[in-house]
Amino acid sequence: MHPAQIPDRPPRRPWYHEVAPHQWKALSAAWLGYLLDGFDFVLITLVLTEIADDFRLDTATADSLVSAAFITRWLGGALLGSLGDRHGRRTAMIASIVLYSLATFACGFAWDYTSLFVARLVIGVGMAGEYSTSVTYVLESWPTRLRNRASGFLISGYAGGTVLAAQLYAWVVPRWGWRWMFWIGVLPVLVALWMRRSLPEAGDWHTEIGAAGAGPGARRPECPSPFRPLFTGGLRRRANVVLAALASAALFCAFTPLGAGFVPWSATVAALCLVAFAAQLGGRRGWLLYVSLMVTVFCAFLYSWPVQALLPTYLKSDLGYTPAQVGHVMFFAGFGAMAGCWLAGFTGDLLGTRRAYAYTLLASLAFVFPVFAVRGSLVGLGVLIFMLLALGQGISGILPKYIAGHFPTGARAASLGFVYNVGALGGAVAPVLGAQLARGMSLGRALAVLTFGLTLLVVVLVGGDVPRRLARLVDRQMPGDLLTSGPERGVGAGGAGGPDAARGAASPGAV
Repeated sequence: MHPAQIPDRPPRRPWYHEVAPHQWKALSAAWLGYLLDGFDFVLITLVLTEIADDFRLDTATADSLVSAAFITRWLGGALLGSLGDRHGRRTAMIASIVLYSLATFACGFAWDYTSLFVARLVIGVGMAGEYSTSVTYVLESWPTRLRNRASGFLISGYAGGTVLAAQLYAWVVPRWGWRWMFWIGVLPVLVALWMRRSLPEAGDWHTEIGAAGAGPGARRPECPSPFRPLFTGGLRRRANVVLAALASAALFCAFTPLGAGFVPWSATVAALCLVAFAAQLGGRRGWLLYVSLMVTVFCAFLYSWPVQALLPTYLKSDLGYTPAQVGHVMFFAGFGAMAGCWLAGFTGDLLGTRRAYAYTLLASLAFVFPVFAVRGSLVGLGVLIFMLLALGQGISGILPKYIAGHFPTGARAASLGFVYNVGALGGAVAPVLGAQLARGMSLGRALAVLTFGLTLLVVVLVGGDVPRRLARLVDRQMPGDLLTSGPERGVGAGGAGGPDAARGAASPGAV
């Protein structure tokens, strides 16, 4: 063909033109909800020293208030995630945000350690549901090739909440006290609820589940639930109720002063109970996938949460910073994590989720020890903590994309909610582990050692795709990423697969 006869190729559109207005609206509303989630959750780390002084708590007891929300996360992720699979992501998101916001408001009225601990347990339930339903909602609404970007944008909302909380902390607490931080935390929920009233349903869920029963006289197919195997018989139902109660009691003993002296035993019992649930949920073909993803998320929390949970304590106790100075450093930290989430989204779409995760974490190791070596320069510490969190914690922006891609649409929110929030118990262990290590060394060195060593472990687990490789030892037909390549045969209820197994067609990127 003569060059003059070659038709002009249409110019490539910028990526943001591929996202429809209703998809931007879905992301904006979910982002705002996740910002409020981050704001409400991080408050306890900012005012921990003030609460300890007010209630006369020692360090270990005060740290257990950070861990409290993690004790109930596995249950909240499962229940509210299941609600999202059956009745839509949008309904579950609204339920989650109302739950954690009201519990945060109740924290401001706490009269002692016990009442505050109970409110934190409720926050854990709502926060877990917010994560699983918001993540699946946004990922299933955006175009397929941009889903790492969608994941990074969404998770950046959590970091934005920490920035907002840090700025309010420096202004509110010195004037009115720590209780006002919790009372203020309930106000923006009204905006989020207003935005979510008119949201469209998630594209994949609507196409595969919701629209199936939209016609006249049509009956919507029953959504498969990964929790159905837990209730298939009278004996199993009763045994699993006892197992759930035992797991909750063991976690309570492991993360509160009441279990002092029995922590290793309590932690072992809780781990065995949760692994038993994972084995039942995954079934013969999927149990190893569930367990390995739980371990991966657990390690991801262990490397990131010592810094996230104990940084304000380190700044105040080891460096002697004032509340205003702590607020400045936390601003750098939160904005670094937010920028890192944005960067992770673009990098993930460019290099692939796993490669982006591994390379970025390796780069973060260069900043771990320098952060805790800075003593006299507030600006220098701010710059280093910005870089550390941009690379080390910002990459968690695509962690939900990595996990969610292992599960089919009909069981995605519940499976993600269970796996992620069981693994999130690493966030409960992290501050306690950091405090224990600090007994033999400075708190700064303990945080650096934990962060460096466990970051390397996560590089191996995610970069090497260890969960999927292990899963293929018992299921050679384990599919690839179901969020990018379309569903073939997913791991759903008892490993039997969800609605994707029957369709075999690619999921649409949007409605």
